[in-house]
Amino acid sequence: MGDESGKGMEKSSGNPRVALNERILSSMSRRSIAAHPWHDLEIGPGAPAVFNCVVEIGKGSKVKYELDKASGLIKVDRVLYSSVVYPHNYGFVPRTLCEDSDPIDVLVLMQEPVLPGTFLRARAIGLMPMIDQGEKDDKIIAVCADDPEFRHYKDIKELAPHRLAEIRRFFEDYKKNENKEVAVEDFLPAEAAIDAVKHSMDLYASYIVESLRK
Repeated sequence: MGDESGKGMEKSSGNPRVALNERILSSMSRRSIAAHPWHDLEIGPGAPAVFNCVVEIGKGSKVKYELDKASGLIKVDRVLYSSVVYPHNYGFVPRTLCEDSDPIDVLVLMQEPVLPGTFLRARAIGLMPMIDQGEKDDKIIAVCADDPEFRHYKDIKELAPHRLAEIRRFFEDYKKNENKEVAVEDFLPAEAAIDAVKHSMDLYASYIVESLRK
């Protein structure tokens, strides 16, 4: 009986489904932590000019998704109160930090909407200085580095004036029905955007160093 039982165990362990279950149970027993898109995803070797961007909100969406910083999941924050949709894909740059304790925001121009939670390579082409409820909340304007229609843009001045007006108007208007004030200042060139990304990278690095000292 003992020998037959042993043979049965050997046969079952060779079953792909059993092997998968064993891996799942083993992972659960180790209490492993899922990757966090803000901290575990690398910013990319081309940063601060070209960097990875985690998309939170797809182009054309009226749903305001955002990163849940505790779990690393993308959560539904709210549905926009105004009859507007995001004009382009919107997300954040991993391993960056701003004065508001969030990663730096980025609006990515490309042909297609992208699913929340995915990441892509983006190139900074400009900076949109913005004040939200009295606090600095600048946005990096970027293009998808792997979209053949947009990847050749190097500076925001190359974009059509109407496209810039559309971006500005969205951020000026999308919180009006929530009785929140947003002020958008003049767009700045690619150099300012790259400097802003670099500054946020330095702040993040300083935060990590300080955390390790505690």
